[in-house]
Amino acid sequence: MIFKDLGIIEYKAAWDYQELLLQQNVGIKSALRNAPEGTTGKQTQHYFLLCEHPPVYTLGKSGRKEHVLMSDAELEANDIAFFNTNRGGDITFHGLQQIVGYPILDLEKYYTDIGKYLRNLEEVIILTMAEYGIKGGRSKGETGVWLDADIPGMERKICAIGVRCSRWVTMHGFAMNVNTDLGYFNNIIPCGIHNKQVTSLEKELGHAVDYEQVKEKIKRNFEKVFVSELIEFN
Repeated sequence: MIFKDLGIIEYKAAWDYQELLLQQNVGIKSALRNAPEGTTGKQTQHYFLLCEHPPVYTLGKSGRKEHVLMSDAELEANDIAFFNTNRGGDITFHGLQQIVGYPILDLEKYYTDIGKYLRNLEEVIILTMAEYGIKGGRSKGETGVWLDADIPGMERKICAIGVRCSRWVTMHGFAMNVNTDLGYFNNIIPCGIHNKQVTSLEKELGHAVDYEQVKEKIKRNFEKVFVSELIEFN
């Protein structure tokens, strides 16, 4: 599997790049499907991208714009971008010191089960949090990774997940708060979920965390969960 660290990149540029990789894979699958039986040709390629985005709110296909609690003028005045997207889920925030992961996978080479795929993305983050002594978990009926999901009033989300799948090729992914400025979440109803908090590794541990170290742990845990070797490509 090809791994790329895109560094700090504007949201739209990363989205366009994902779309390019997805369409390349979809095109390959279409060509193979239409080829005469027994024909071998170019195969689909898995990618795993990691990056950071400058401040941006993104709204999923099932989201509601009223979950953004700022006007367009306020967003512009605060230098926060906004995008309607084609991923699943509702509103979320991306910003600096948040690790965003975009797997571009051909799930037909793994399993044709979106629910399992989402649980496996969650597992990557849960394993990473465990390395910092934090017990991450799941909240019934809600995608993402949570702390104290079963304790009313204590639930807090540390990682949002929203994906798109076309002909079993995935894009979009997860966003894990590391040393993220959580103040930005006050301007939205995160993931459209009322009365639940958002947290970060920094907040839970009480100190800033080595961002690059967290990325390395995510990479290793991704390899473990998806039984793949990441090959860095510049």
